[in-house]
Amino acid sequence: MAEEKEMSFLGHIGELRAHLVRSIIAIIIGALIIGFNINWIMDHIFFGPTRNDFFTFRVVNHFSRELLGHDSIHLPKDFPVRVQKLFQQFNVMMAVSIFGGMVLAFPYIVWEIWKFISPALHEKERKNSIFVINGIWFLFILGVMCGYFLILPFAVNFGVIFKISDIIVPLYDLSDYTTLFLQVVLGMGVIFLFPMVVYLLTSIGILTPKFLKTYRRHAIVVIMVVAAIITPADVLSMMAAAMPLVVLYEMSIWMSIYVSKKIEKQEKALAKSNS
Repeated sequence: MAEEKEMSFLGHIGELRAHLVRSIIAIIIGALIIGFNINWIMDHIFFGPTRNDFFTFRVVNHFSRELLGHDSIHLPKDFPVRVQKLFQQFNVMMAVSIFGGMVLAFPYIVWEIWKFISPALHEKERKNSIFVINGIWFLFILGVMCGYFLILPFAVNFGVIFKISDIIVPLYDLSDYTTLFLQVVLGMGVIFLFPMVVYLLTSIGILTPKFLKTYRRHAIVVIMVVAAIITPADVLSMMAAAMPLVVLYEMSIWMSIYVSKKIEKQEKALAKSNS
């Protein structure tokens, strides 16, 4: 019996390893796709928020012209980026390729996770898990898009226009910009998974809607701190990050209420069937 359990455990380990290997291969394939197109990606996506024709800036300026009669955002024509170390460009290329590979492969990675856990689930749990799996990759991609189109452009705009002296000539470090890019975009992708965390914790009875409502003010303070961590020092970027997080928190409360009511109905139905 002990040998069967040991074999079963080793079998699960082997299966987990297979899922991890396939997930890593998917990331490598995604990274290679990014790497082979690195010039176009760096020019049009990576440095996109540093140009006046970026989508977010065009939208803001369109409404600004309608309301104020002039553009509100106007970045300098050049965004001078300096390289101080011999292999700095190579390191940035690797970081961007791996990050891009993770983003491209993320839906597949989540699917591999579901394939690993689904055999151990009941039919109802399997249906619920499909909702969770789809919610995870959707919210992650949504967070990445929010960070890229909503927060990063305003952070770059603030950093470019802020001056304390005309004598200072701006030269932006490639590694600093890369850190800002990954910090904002990846950070928002991870934070947007919060509703799924609430869903899971409510399902197992750790969180309740009452708890989330009672500590709403505390949560807003925490959200502001998190927004300040993943964004630069300017207030505009912090507020741009905090607003969707507050909306996510409110959505999480409604999700917790829905899950709690669903659990109560199941418990009542079970009690009636047993009586």
